[in-house]
Amino acid sequence: MSTSASTPDAPAGQAVRIALTPGEPAGVGPDLVARLAQSGCDDERVVVGDPELFLERARSLGIELLPYALDPDDPPRPQGPGEIALRGIALARRARAGELDPANGRYVLDTLDAAVDGCLDGTFAALVTGPVHKGVINDAGVAFTGHTEYLGERSGGAPVMMLVADTLRVALVTTHLPLRAVPDAITADRVQAVATTLDRDLRRHFGIDEPRILVLGLNPHAGEGGHLGTEEHTAIEPALARLRAAGVDVTGPLPADTAFTPRHLEQADAVLAMYHDQGLPVLKYAGFGHAVNVTLGLPLVRTSVDHGTALDLAGTGRADAGSLEAALELARRLAPRG
Repeated sequence: MSTSASTPDAPAGQAVRIALTPGEPAGVGPDLVARLAQSGCDDERVVVGDPELFLERARSLGIELLPYALDPDDPPRPQGPGEIALRGIALARRARAGELDPANGRYVLDTLDAAVDGCLDGTFAALVTGPVHKGVINDAGVAFTGHTEYLGERSGGAPVMMLVADTLRVALVTTHLPLRAVPDAITADRVQAVATTLDRDLRRHFGIDEPRILVLGLNPHAGEGGHLGTEEHTAIEPALARLRAAGVDVTGPLPADTAFTPRHLEQADAVLAMYHDQGLPVLKYAGFGHAVNVTLGLPLVRTSVDHGTALDLAGTGRADAGSLEAALELARRLAPRG
């Protein structure tokens, strides 16, 4: 993929305040918070959640934390080794590593709400989210399909999910839908809207003056001229015609099985896939452990890890913090300043 799409560097020496929601309290999120705090950072990371949860998990891992309460009136500052700022949100019930508890499902959303509110009122420059467990939130009686959709509803944005691994960027027309529901969701209006957001935010956030977007077909061989499906002809091609007329540089629809090859990727700044498991397996194979989930189309900067709650690793000290570290670094680079 083209290297013309590199993310602009953040100004040196200018700290920003970043909200961090560790996600499912029984998962690896609290472990990763404790691990990353050990090295300190040039910005102020504010962990949103139950203070005792992080202190208890850190103690179990043999890690010392130096917590302090967030004062939003103070300017953001760099943090030394072990330091974390805290915006306290109480658990409903004490969390145990690796043991899901629906009583804490609402707690996860409370942390997101507090972080989003802080981004919208200017307390935070960006939001980084740890992994959540969709099932336990639904078991708590809250309909929840994922961070992307929830943050869109909560902030009033029109979210587009994009994952980034080095110079490879893959955005999605549909996100967390059952596979049988995907074709009905692929409409010309939807494809056009997502591609428009992708083009705009590649310019705005990633500093790409003229983004080049590869658009995948929905069906094998991009429909094989209508013999393997008609969505390319009825929805995707009309959307691409409108986009080109509006000045958006789109190529496609391309067969998904050949689009992710050097010949195509060298001429592109992003790939637009039609559904979750069409585009993300390739990206995660290329960059799992350091890939970052970015939500475009929101009135705030949000990045996230590329992995799940890893309940079997929670509390063991074996969780890899690479993706969270990459998400924090990208959020720092994308965060508005001044």
